[in-house]
Amino acid sequence: MNYETSRRNFLRNGAMAATAISCAGAISAAAQSYAMEGQATSIKLGLASYTFRNFTRAQMIRYMKQLNLTALNAKDVKDHLPMDPPQEATALADYAAAGIQLHALGALYFPKDEDDDVRSKFEYCKRAGVQVIVAGDPTPETLPRIEKFVKEYDIRFAIHNHGPEDKIWHSPLDVLKAVGTMDPRMGCCIDVGHCMRAGVDPVDAVHAVGEGLMPVRSIFEALVATKYKGFVDLEYEINADDPMPGVIYSFAYMRGVLAGMGYQKQA
Repeated sequence: MNYETSRRNFLRNGAMAATAISCAGAISAAAQSYAMEGQATSIKLGLASYTFRNFTRAQMIRYMKQLNLTALNAKDVKDHLPMDPPQEATALADYAAAGIQLHALGALYFPKDEDDDVRSKFEYCKRAGVQVIVAGDPTPETLPRIEKFVKEYDIRFAIHNHGPEDKIWHSPLDVLKAVGTMDPRMGCCIDVGHCMRAGVDPVDAVHAVGEGLMPVRSIFEALVATKYKGFVDLEYEINADDPMPGVIYSFAYMRGVLAGMGYQKQA
């Protein structure tokens, strides 16, 4: 697989994350889709459940209704999506009843280079019916084992870059180097905020694979240009006990940027 092929697969097969600096939120990879007449590419906005990590599943569902969102990247935090199968089934039923669709799970962690541990995470995602795992900490040594399960389950695996403190995955470019010759379903969940903290231009990262300093419009333009088909999820990490004001502002800003680009919400 040459570099250009790897670069194109990088986003198409991964997920997307970004940070709006002014709101200190992260847009990670909704049924709320925005499209321009005559264009096949659309931008889809969703939510990372980690945003509401201090709130119950029921509370988060109410907040999502207020935000007019129906797409969720769920995590085993609080009671959002427990890994225990019966409890997971209950959570999935609650989301279905609320009209919420899960499109990814994570961040999930892979501390053991063992089949049983890796398989348990893929089974968790299979039960949820999602096609993307967002992974927080796999080591390069575990990737061949994980790739085996990606092929078996046909579930995409997106490594989340965590910035300069991360000993391995500082930026999406580090992920690209590691997965460039692997199955095309091995990719990256680009956290744009951590990109900037690591000194990598997030727009360049999108092509290689709001307000304030974050080039939200340029990021969206880059996603359109690369024909990205995944989700753009908001992960808001500050004010964990009262995130809604910042979350509302962040979505209003992103929706305003999309409107300014000529994109309209699709039914």
